[in-house]
Amino acid sequence: MILSVPDMSCGHCAAAVEAALTRADPAARVAVTVDLPARRVSVEGLTEAAAVAALAAAGFPAARV
Repeated sequence: MILSVPDMSCGHCAAAVEAALTRADPAARVAVTVDLPARRVSVEGLTEAAAVAALAAAGFPAARV
């Protein structure tokens, strides 16, 4: 799934987003690809609800594209 993360604006933000998603479910094999210029994240291995909740908890509201 691809999520829009409009508040992601720098490398530190991208690292925080990736970390939040990979920690969301330690038992899952989560794959994250960050496209910083587009402010989008590709996520596999999590449900949409889990990914959006993890990002919201990290301070990065997100929505599915």
